[in-house]
Amino acid sequence: MTNATNDLSKMRRRPMISTAQWRGVLGVASVLFAWQVSVWVIDLPAYFYPAPRDVFAAFIDLTQKGILPEYVADSAVRYSVSVATGLGLGLAFGLLIGLSRFWSRLLGPIINFFYAIVEVAWIPLLVIWIGYGFNTIVIAIAYVVFFPVLYNTLTGVQTVQHVLINAMQTLGATRWQVLVTVIIPSALPNIITGFRVGAGFAFRGLIFAEMIAAGSGIGFLIFDGATTRQTDRVVVGMIMMGVMWLLIDRLLLRPVEQATIVRWGLVRNQGGN
Repeated sequence: MTNATNDLSKMRRRPMISTAQWRGVLGVASVLFAWQVSVWVIDLPAYFYPAPRDVFAAFIDLTQKGILPEYVADSAVRYSVSVATGLGLGLAFGLLIGLSRFWSRLLGPIINFFYAIVEVAWIPLLVIWIGYGFNTIVIAIAYVVFFPVLYNTLTGVQTVQHVLINAMQTLGATRWQVLVTVIIPSALPNIITGFRVGAGFAFRGLIFAEMIAAGSGIGFLIFDGATTRQTDRVVVGMIMMGVMWLLIDRLLLRPVEQATIVRWGLVRNQGGN
């Protein structure tokens, strides 16, 4: 009975919203207030500089019509498939090149050449070859993810201590066992770093690719709003970009980091901020 009473007392003393959350709410409220004041001071047409209420009305309208949920879902699917594809290919080629002198000499110069060509340059060609839509965007964004994962995987493989590999081989381990038990675990911190960098680049690339090669998505919403002078929709798209990135960071990137490089002591835990 005493333990239950103590637990109940602790729950009552624990604030419903943390100090950091209160600061976040205060920061958002301050931005909205400053935004509204600037609208009154500048006094420009709504299509040129929309007020917070105009953007909120556009958000409600897009949501009720089902446009915004559909666009957010399309962007999320494209992003997920692209990141998974780029991660898998980057990891595979990184291990292949890092473990083989033959493939390193053969593919190294070619990969360095294509690394200099940004994904934006590929989009017009992909549109001609494949057309607008899902496949073009996935290929372009997977291309963005591929190189950070590839180079970080190479770095991780090349920094594996050879004494560990030699010890496993002395004990009779096969090449597959050495790969799974020594090389990949040793290279994993670098692979995770490449994944985080690639995931960040991919999100920015996704929005730009949707402006060029898509008929839906957050990037298309921003582009379409600009071309039709619906600035309130442009701002809705910009806000959704920020919200989606916060969700990706909180629900995907930070849990991966916590389960790997923070747990291994490679970086310090920054807490719940």
